[in-house]
Amino acid sequence: MVLQDTWLFEGTIRENLIYCTPDVPEGKMEEACRAVGLEHFISTLPQGYDTMLRADSGGLSQGQKQLMSIARTFLCDPPVFILDEATSSVDTLTERHIQRVTANVTRGKTSIIIAHRLSTIRGADRIIVMKDGRIREVGSHDELIARNGMYANLYRSQFAEIA
Repeated sequence: MVLQDTWLFEGTIRENLIYCTPDVPEGKMEEACRAVGLEHFISTLPQGYDTMLRADSGGLSQGQKQLMSIARTFLCDPPVFILDEATSSVDTLTERHIQRVTANVTRGKTSIIIAHRLSTIRGADRIIVMKDGRIREVGSHDELIARNGMYANLYRSQFAEIA
């Protein structure tokens, strides 16, 4: 599960990455970091994977924290990925990068993506629109746009051109 608020602890980058898989081979950890685009960033640090993180994860951007959470989840190899507002607190460029990364690491897996930003879910096989705890619409992006209901209204409100 990758949450909106990332969870990293005081310790090394390596310890944070392999938290749920302490026996993971070094190469697999590095592969996960390559897959999410962290390898270059980590290679620029003086101690690389052995760089210590403070309890507040200071020195890392919100996007880097999210990518570390995604890499850690990827290493756990879960049958189901849950992304709960995983891009809500990052800028648009980082959001697009995280979307590409999650599409790659979740390929062939069941993914549940909870999002208010519709750009995050546009490519989903099935979108479930909820309001007040009730399911209001179900379908693909194109199907929901064609129905011209709640999803279509939300989509237009988020992507309307500013006059």
